Amino acid sequence: MNPKPTFHDFKKQASFILKEKIKTARLALTDVTPAQLLAEEATNGDPGGPDTRALKMISKAAFEVDDYWRIVEILHKRLVRFDKRNWRASYKALIVVDYLLTHGPESVAQEFQKERDVITEIGRFQHVDEKGFNWGLNVRRKCDRILRLLEKGPLLKEERDKARKISRGIEGFGSFCIRTSSTHQESSSKTFERCNSQFNNGDVSTLVNTRTDDPSPSLSKESSITETYGIRNIILGETSKPMLNEQRSELSAIYTKTSVEDLHPFDETEHLTSQSLLSVAHTDI
Repeated sequence: MNPKPTFHDFKKQASFILKEKIKTARLALTDVTPAQLLAEEATNGDPGGPDTRALKMISKAAFEVDDYWRIVEILHKRLVRFDKRNWRASYKALIVVDYLLTHGPESVAQEFQKERDVITEIGRFQHVDEKGFNWGLNVRRKCDRILRLLEKGPLLKEERDKARKISRGIEGFGSFCIRTSSTHQESSSKTFERCNSQFNNGDVSTLVNTRTDDPSPSLSKESSITETYGIRNIILGETSKPMLNEQRSELSAIYTKTSVEDLHPFDETEHLTSQSLLSVAHTDI
């Protein structure tokens, strides 16, 4: 028997609903972009760090000029406004900066050179929680790594090359699994097809999340975007009215990409376009 919801559970749910409605209103009434909202959410003061899917979406959006400046502005503010009582926002900003340095545009390294003193100061932070976990040590290690990446040396290039190889390896593995799964489904018996469908519903969905350039057709765009972006209740209408088609298209465009060469985060040309990909999609989900 499920435990009866407590007042704290109701309060938490009400807070979540309110936040989602605010996001919907900002998307509808202001010039805020989905990438900007995602960067804000990834670096808020809530417990728990940004997940890998959010980091990948932020790094991909950073290759677009408009979203790049919106993202780095948020990160600058989080770092400069470091507060020992609200340290999580700055620590999570460090995580995003670290990921952008190795997966985002090369200009990120130059952009955060001016924050070296701030990052050094954050690295002096000390905090051990009630469970005995040393968060201060984690913060210090993250600061040390970022400062080493910002140095004029080969480390940053080596880390970017390593991340590129890992990313392409995962992408190739994901493509192989999806193609193999499709072939087996067509040629195998019904019993095997049932087993394979279970595989598709589980492992392949995980692989798709790591392949931001070419999502599997077996997963609907809406389910991919809502699950990853963290506002699934908005689009599904559980907590608010459905979003406008063009707003939903903006969210779906994060995953709807046309080519690996043009849009992959590790594109060596590192070109930046003048218009965000998150705001040019006009087709409905």
